[in-house]
Amino acid sequence: MKTLSSRSHLNRRQFLAATGAALATPLIVPSRVLGAAGQTPPSERITMGVVGWGMMGPGNTGSFMAQRDCQVVAACDLDQEHLEQAVNAVNGHYKNRDCKAYHDYRELMARDDIDAVMLAVPDQWHALTAVEAASHKKDIYGEKPLARTIAEQQAIVQAVQRNQRIWQTGSWQRSVANFHKAAEIVRSGLIGKVSRVEVGLPSGHHDFAGTGDKRQVTDPPARLDYDFWIGPSRMMPYIEARVHMNWRWHYNTGGGQLLDWIGHHGDIAHWGLDFDGTGPLEIEGKGEFPPEDAIWNTCTNYRVTLKYPGDVTMIMAGGHADIRGGTKWIGTDGWVWVDRGGFESSNPEWNDLTRLPDDLRKVKLYESRNHHRNFLDCVKSRKPTITPVETAHRSAVPGHLGLISMMVGRKLKWDPEKEVIVGDAEATRLLGRDYRAPWKLA
Repeated sequence: MKTLSSRSHLNRRQFLAATGAALATPLIVPSRVLGAAGQTPPSERITMGVVGWGMMGPGNTGSFMAQRDCQVVAACDLDQEHLEQAVNAVNGHYKNRDCKAYHDYRELMARDDIDAVMLAVPDQWHALTAVEAASHKKDIYGEKPLARTIAEQQAIVQAVQRNQRIWQTGSWQRSVANFHKAAEIVRSGLIGKVSRVEVGLPSGHHDFAGTGDKRQVTDPPARLDYDFWIGPSRMMPYIEARVHMNWRWHYNTGGGQLLDWIGHHGDIAHWGLDFDGTGPLEIEGKGEFPPEDAIWNTCTNYRVTLKYPGDVTMIMAGGHADIRGGTKWIGTDGWVWVDRGGFESSNPEWNDLTRLPDDLRKVKLYESRNHHRNFLDCVKSRKPTITPVETAHRSAVPGHLGLISMMVGRKLKWDPEKEVIVGDAEATRLLGRDYRAPWKLA
């Protein structure tokens, strides 16, 4: 006979998916269990573990803790100082000491009482942590880009699909009204046939961590497990200026501004074009790079020209004055531009609308107004989120291919159905990367 403590986790998940079901027999239970006084019953709460407490971890965690039916119960980070900050933030929110600290993400994900995980780790860790989470049947909120390489992205997609997990990518612009309106205008054909899309992304480097002149080789601080932090990437001497937050400026651990932002404005460009299920056919990228041995070596200024099905040309650029920041679709009957906090179009009547009138909405796109809430709702309903794993993969592919084109110095041809580079062995090798022992991607 099973005790209460040995109930299967599967039964609990099934209960979460049936929150609207009524109890067949009235029971007398404590009011706190029923969720009285605005509290959610424990059986209906989504329990979550958070992995990574750098740039995006605190904000994502705060957003999830603000939802009454989500409870963060565990935190993981390889920097002891960050880990203490995470645990203190969670316990301070709930006014208890229940959040358990983990150094190794695999131990956190092995817990049967955790339903979902939030991953906010450097790019070199995206694939390993996501595949591990999916294999333990956790639903996943993960940051963009989906992974450091296209091959790693494909592994994540396969793991999520194989384990039937719910995935939400941090491409949160899809949950913001002005981006939704812009994409619906384009998808509804209100600017005619689109022939050109301009995607303006940031250029250069930004010292997010405020490290200043801390660019010399030193011993790692005792609080940071640097060998674990480097993980599957090539071991490099410790330099503070390229670790926390600034890892994105070195190709050993990140992808620069292009890959950092492709999951935002590039993602929105795809949404408006109905390209979530396809990709470019030709890619030509040109960029300016620091020396390979520089502290930060990701390209600073760049321009990528992509040819898509239907004679659509997309220009992605950073540091080029002719391409405005944000996303702009140009069609035969007009144009639309959108950015964070900005919206302009060739039709002034659209500019002040919060949303399109129903008679103009020939295509009604998925609606979400809270990216974290959308994830939790989908964990319960088992329906796809607004940015599922397949979308995250396709949205990032143009950025990866643009970077590969820059690195080999020539135009590439891509088969979006087979997901292979056509006729270029050198470029094909850059679709993946070697892992440092003992790390392996399952």
